[in-house]
Parts: sequence; C-alpha cells; structure tokens
Amino acid sequence: MKKWISLLLAGALTLTAGCGSGQEPTADLTPVTLNEVAHSIFYAPQYVAIENGYFAEEGIDLTLVTGFGADKVATALVSGEADIGFMGSESSIYIYNQNPEDYIVNFAQLTQRAGNFLVAREPMENFTWEDIKGSYVLGGRKGGMPQMVFEFILKKNNIDPETDLSIDQSIDFGSTAAAFTGNDAEFTVDYEKKYTLSRQRF
Repeated sequence: MKKWISLLLAGALTLTAGCGSGQEPTADLTPVTLNEVAHSIFYAPQYVAIENGYFAEEGIDLTLVTGFGADKVATALVSGEADIGFMGSESSIYIYNQNPEDYIVNFAQLTQRAGNFLVAREPMENFTWEDIKGSYVLGGRKGGMPQMVFEFILKKNNIDPETDLSIDQSIDFGSTAAAFTGNDAEFTVDYEKKYTLSRQRF
C-alpha cells in the first residue's frame, strides 16, 4: 500500500500543477474514488475543480463519496472501496499502531484550520471560555479530530476537559446536530454545514 499511495502523491502533484490549464479532457480517463470526511464549504476548491473539469483534464474520472467521519473514510481505504481519503491524520495513526506493515500514508495538507464551531443552545453575547465550565457538551466521537481539537483549545484556555466540564464522546460524526436538538446539552462541537440548517430549532 505504501508504494501505491506514493504514486498517488505524484499524480496529485501533477494534477495540481495542471489545474486551469485549459487542456481538453483526454479520451482515456483513469477512475479514482475519493472519499471525503464531510461535505463542507471549507473544501470549496475541490468542488470547483470537479465542476470545472480540471480532474478530467488531467485524465482522472473522479468519483466523490462522502464518508461522514475519518473512521469511515479510513475503513473505505483499507477495504479498497476508495483510492484516496480526504480526512484528518488521526485515523492514519490508529491504523499504523494496529498494523505497521500496511498503513495509510498522509501525503498532502489541504486546509490550514479545522472547520469546527462551538455552538451554544442559548445566545451568549460576551462568551468567554470560562463560561463553559460546569457545562454538558456534545463533543463528538472519541478519538476524532473535532473532539481532539476541542480538548486542545480547552487546555490552551486552562480548562481541564476531564474535570471542569462533562463531554459526551458517544455521538458519531454527522449526528451531533440531531442529538443536540433532543437532549439537554448546553453546547455542541459541530461543523458549519449542520448548524446552519438547524440552528433555528435551538
């Protein structure tokens, strides 16, 4: 797998260099399945490249699948259902720890920031991180990037994730917004795409 992923890297670099070149799509396209962790406005350049035919110009017949979670994207890669996974690095680490002979290789950084937001049930005009102490928060899947980023931010603000608040890590990626409408959590860690559709309920 390692050698094969390296070849994908070379292809990805070639694709990036040729985007927008105006070349006509080649007759013989190589099918590639890309499994993305979420469908998000943060990944708009990818969707623009698809719609403008840049992948076809480089000889790639791209199929885009949304996995709804890095764990599911990694599963698709390992099982052969996907050729490339678009996700955070945490699943690569977990798989390497389980099987260092056949693992997933991260080969490109595509975003500079995490696309997560802390969403409150009630309006808070002058929020400070101290306000989250003693609260109940839907944090997302244990070991997932949103949950780990959340804990990192808490620690940077001198808040202990284990003792200063209660974080529910049992909610799967993609289900936190629905869960937030049906329980008594005061905050949830979520992606922009979900709460924009449902925040009027809160």
